[in-house]
Amino acid sequence: MASHTREQSDRLGARQGFTVISTNVVVRLDGLPRSGQREPADPGAAVYWQDRAGAPRVMAIDMYRSVADNLAAIAATLEARRAIERHGGAQILERAFTGFTALPSPGAARTWREVIGVPAGEQDMANVRAAFRRRAQAAHPDRGGSHDDMAALTAAMRQAERELS
Repeated sequence: MASHTREQSDRLGARQGFTVISTNVVVRLDGLPRSGQREPADPGAAVYWQDRAGAPRVMAIDMYRSVADNLAAIAATLEARRAIERHGGAQILERAFTGFTALPSPGAARTWREVIGVPAGEQDMANVRAAFRRRAQAAHPDRGGSHDDMAALTAAMRQAERELS
């Protein structure tokens, strides 16, 4: 089944030597599965490859109870994608997905007041700093937050200082 999946990725235009099939099946040195082993607890499978242009691609499926069924699903999906490309539908799909990437991210439209958590009419910098400190406690990566959240909060504070100072 893995060979069928690799064959479909090759037909899709995967660059030679850049296809990796990942499962929790124990393999021999030649890459084929060892005989006599049980189905792994996690039967999910993934295929990683680079397309003709060198862009990284991945397809992962864990819908079925066996590795073989998940690999078959990946192969069938890759085969369907090839059919879409043969009939010109890939360009339409690519344009559709490109349109999504062109949209601004949902967080981009937030004002500094929303990020820091102060009401629209607040003009007292001491109150803004206090709200910033409260939010920073939750947003800081050392306290369970993320780098991106803290960076957004810091940028919002700089904007508040420019506007209110």
